[in-house]
Amino acid sequence: MDANLNDDPNTSDIFAVRKAKLAQMRANGCDPFQNNCLQAHTSAEAVHAYSDDSDQQFSIFSIAGRIVTYRAMGKASFIKLLDRDGRIQVYVSQNDLGESIYAEFKKLDVGDIIGVTGPLFKTKTNEITLRAQSLTLVAKSLRPLPEKWHGLTNDDQIYRQRYLDLIVNPGSRDRALKRTQIIKEIRQFLWNRAYIEVETPMLHHIAGGAAAKPFTTHMHALNHDFYLRIALELYLKRMLVAGFDRIFEMGRVFRNEGLSRKHNPEFTMIELYQAYADHFTMMELVQSLILHLCQIVLGTTTIHRADGVSIQLAGEWRKANYSDLIREAVGDPHWFSKSREEKLQFCQQHGVEVDPHSEDFEVTNAVYSKLVEPKLINPTFVLQLPKELCPLAKLNQNNPQFLDVFELCINGQEIAPAYSEQNDPFIQRQMFEAQIGEDTQNLDNDFLLALEYGMPPAGGMGIGVDRLVVLLTGAESIRDVILFPSLKPLPDHG
Repeated sequence: MDANLNDDPNTSDIFAVRKAKLAQMRANGCDPFQNNCLQAHTSAEAVHAYSDDSDQQFSIFSIAGRIVTYRAMGKASFIKLLDRDGRIQVYVSQNDLGESIYAEFKKLDVGDIIGVTGPLFKTKTNEITLRAQSLTLVAKSLRPLPEKWHGLTNDDQIYRQRYLDLIVNPGSRDRALKRTQIIKEIRQFLWNRAYIEVETPMLHHIAGGAAAKPFTTHMHALNHDFYLRIALELYLKRMLVAGFDRIFEMGRVFRNEGLSRKHNPEFTMIELYQAYADHFTMMELVQSLILHLCQIVLGTTTIHRADGVSIQLAGEWRKANYSDLIREAVGDPHWFSKSREEKLQFCQQHGVEVDPHSEDFEVTNAVYSKLVEPKLINPTFVLQLPKELCPLAKLNQNNPQFLDVFELCINGQEIAPAYSEQNDPFIQRQMFEAQIGEDTQNLDNDFLLALEYGMPPAGGMGIGVDRLVVLLTGAESIRDVILFPSLKPLPDHG
């Protein structure tokens, strides 16, 4: 354990006291780390099963969990146990356990994990409580939990010791549970629409499917460098060629880029593709999916940000063209007629960071990222992006300077991009070559070969699962919804 997290003198003193208790238990022939423990019921199952019938006293429940509060009152005590479903109160008395067992119970600490068996009753305050008839210590806690009233509030410790955060902060525990529900419901929603889930390689010999800096590794068996995948797209499209018309994959994606409130280098992405469809098909699908998640997981279509702002997801979602949003943001209907130098001057005057060597479309996209996207709070489908921004999408038939794509933005960030997928192998090759320039070793010829066998028209979409969970749970940062986010290692003091 790193010294930086555990060098508090008070914590060290408690650790020493608890180690001494552990040594005494072992000296007395007690093993405080049991192989197993009967957990026939969870806290919620027990509470749900309680009734006021006179026969209730004959129903026995066996619960196991961590002591999170401890209130001693002489020959009787109340504790609360935390298990996977929540908390339940337990009444422990000398009369029920006997003098010697109760004396051993009083040596237990907050944080210890125990098993308890007994009937249920209601206290004078109408709290359903388990009356302990037997009690067993199954795992000794040697370090104290964070202080009761203040919990765990240091962000760095929250992220480094997420296990403590999940024990003492109900909000964090609730977000973690909601995340698992969201993932479950995404899968169920797609299965109900005849999608099948597939798995594709995480090690790629070419970093393709997105414009991002990859992590690199080396495979000794093949004596070859590989990249951790930056997208799922190119292998999934091979499945469309193979005749699997509705497919999706949910998995980890890796981009060796910045850390921020919205970015983590390792994140969860879902990509899905539907043959004989287009980006308008994806538009209906993503709106239906998000509303389904709201109704099932949250029970409401109104979501609340950490700052209290509410966002209503029911009703019609706005559709707006990329060009129109740019003109509106810069206050100039002639923006696209201006020279690159004039656009760079505007960026300098309005605090838009952009490389002075950027191409014209990159300057405009920097304006979009700084002045447009952060203001798209209510659901907005941004349509007809410039063709240079994505080489994998279909060109618009009416105006080939634009793409048949959308970016769904909610709460000032992109939630889901979607395309009408490019299936012409010759145009796809041209788009790839224009993107990579002279860097021909990064041309995915195997993917282009697959396209030459014929890929049906398709709609495709990617959804950042972490960002979606941030949106639906009202979290302040992507780190709040990733159980163990990327962090700089602390120095090891031995």
